[in-house]
Amino acid sequence: MQETILDKEKGLSASSSSASAKPKLGFLGVGWIGRNRMEVIAKHGAGEVAYISDTAVQNAEEAAKSAPEAKQLHSLEAILHQPEVDGVVIATPSAFHAEQSSLSLEAGKAVFCQKPLGRNVEETKRVVEAARKQNKLLGVDLSYRFTKAMQEVYKVVQSGELGHIYAIELVFHNAYGPDKAWFYEQKLSGGGCVIDLGVHLVDLALWSMNFPAVKKVQSQLFAKGKPISMAEGKVEDYASASIELEHNTHMQLSCSWNLPAGQEAIISATFYGTKGGVAFKNVNGSFYDFVAERYYGTKTEQLCSPPDDWMGRAAVVWANRLDKGEGFNEEAEEYIKVAEVLDKIYGR
Repeated sequence: MQETILDKEKGLSASSSSASAKPKLGFLGVGWIGRNRMEVIAKHGAGEVAYISDTAVQNAEEAAKSAPEAKQLHSLEAILHQPEVDGVVIATPSAFHAEQSSLSLEAGKAVFCQKPLGRNVEETKRVVEAARKQNKLLGVDLSYRFTKAMQEVYKVVQSGELGHIYAIELVFHNAYGPDKAWFYEQKLSGGGCVIDLGVHLVDLALWSMNFPAVKKVQSQLFAKGKPISMAEGKVEDYASASIELEHNTHMQLSCSWNLPAGQEAIISATFYGTKGGVAFKNVNGSFYDFVAERYYGTKTEQLCSPPDDWMGRAAVVWANRLDKGEGFNEEAEEYIKVAEVLDKIYGR
């Protein structure tokens, strides 16, 4: 699949480079993630940074330094009133994602949104349905799919060379925690480390396995070392989930914030089959450097190693697809399937 996604990116870039007009994009929320996506899209010539909007003046001013030709607007509504806008890139707090995405789609704009698309499966479904009804391209920044390391892992899983994959181990421990207060408010965030970090891992596993049916989910959530339930209104900073997939595949998820992990982060997705294993994992505690490893008994073969300039690659691919005139894609249903698993982890 690396050849599919990354070669598709090259192909789209090459084919669209001859076109004079790029999609005109509005950027809603330009904190560090939103600004990064904006800068990477501009760097690759995948879209025109036409409008910028952020409630924090300093964010908008900083973004304007990278895109001096862009006009600053004060709201999403102002962006949507610009008839020339082809798509909106959304990087606002999670509580606003579903509504802002839906409003943008209903206004006839394509959308690229930070994860999670919704705080629960109902919100997620609403956005996907809006995209389908308007026949607009919908993308979510599930960025680890687009790392070269994960693409290598995907290719091995898809090849069938591992035999029957019976176990998947997913880990995302972040020795830090979010620095924004809204992350810790359940009504605003939808949850804690699971919806913030676990969403990536659940997506990687289900995507690699072609989204098999989920038969059973059991989970334990903790906050500051004590078991909690979502009914208490708290958010978890540690979670463990056991997920049973069809065809006798067991998936184990562990994720956390502020864990004394001995390094900045531990990130991995490992697939074990009857004929070997393969893993996507970070290097030396890094949030940005990843390797792909193939396992044969006691032997390890490295398939891919840093460097890999993957930050913002998902946004570039989305913008290139928009440039090609793509509308709604049924792949958006995958966002719902991931949200369904998260809801079950949360006992919703």
